[in-house]
Amino acid sequence: MNFIEGTRVVTEGQLQANSIMRYHVTKFYREQIINSGYYEQLKYIVQPSFEEFKSPGNLDTSGEQDNTVVPGFQHKYAQTGLLLVTDRCASYCRYCLRKRLVGKDSDEIAADFAKIAEYIRGHPEITNVLLTGGDPFVLSTAKLDKILDHLLPIPHLETIRFGTKTLAYNPKRFEDPALPELFQRIHEAAKAAVIVTHFDHIGEISVNAERNIRSLRAQGLQFLNQTVLLAKVNDDPEILAATFARCHQIGIRPYYLFQARPVKGASHFQVSLRRGIDIARGINQRLSGIQKTFKYIMSHHTGKIEILDLGADGHVYMRYHQNKIPEKIGKVFWRPHVEGACWLDDLPEA
Repeated sequence: MNFIEGTRVVTEGQLQANSIMRYHVTKFYREQIINSGYYEQLKYIVQPSFEEFKSPGNLDTSGEQDNTVVPGFQHKYAQTGLLLVTDRCASYCRYCLRKRLVGKDSDEIAADFAKIAEYIRGHPEITNVLLTGGDPFVLSTAKLDKILDHLLPIPHLETIRFGTKTLAYNPKRFEDPALPELFQRIHEAAKAAVIVTHFDHIGEISVNAERNIRSLRAQGLQFLNQTVLLAKVNDDPEILAATFARCHQIGIRPYYLFQARPVKGASHFQVSLRRGIDIARGINQRLSGIQKTFKYIMSHHTGKIEILDLGADGHVYMRYHQNKIPEKIGKVFWRPHVEGACWLDDLPEA
């Protein structure tokens, strides 16, 4: 198998034991990162590394299986349902948070959409559903239409979100002439259609992606972007500020900067919380007021935690952006800082 550091003979058992995903990348993305001027950073997103063999962690860092209420459907936060529609992606990110299922034939993927719709109908607090996986845009538009057949009649659903990195990996997918009608169905059902893009680096934002994003925005789609903070890839405030400014320029609102998770086979992508806080501050120093729309977030099993600051008193200050317990949302809390800590579990209780 070809790794960044060289060729290595490995058995299937070794790959499975170390949770090393298959290698797959689109020709478009490979050419984009080679020509971007940032290949030495961006190669780590898709090319396997020897680091994966010595990267500890687990395969469900945010308690997804604990919050699965119907096969393929998670309900962790009151207003949001997470719908796993596929276990495939256009290319495979080496830091994938769902490597336990992505690129495999997984039984965690939704199969009975009628049963999922029945659950949503019985929970009027759910106002939005996020289609994810895997990447929903590896599915045909006809398949996505069939999924919407179950969701659009639900009156209390206000927003349909699609989480995707296909705009980086294969933007031509969004030139499908059937897509405008799919999004129009969402609008006609009086719901918002939102695409959550996944650009980790300005070098991923191609001319093709920009053209398709502008076209889709003209059709009434809203765009948000999420980025993962990745060692060796984008752990640089200059690069991330440029990425977020570019997103803003083409009509995508920077949404989350995620702390990389301690995923087995991928935790080498983590940067320390001290470094991450410095980077987040450096990004904000480089952006105008209207561009500062991202939150630095840790998606922990207890909830979505906004990482605020490392105080002079030696405490890391945080607050719950989302939590299963509504009373905890928005409340600031702190933990004593430990040098090198990358995750909440690395910090002792206050």
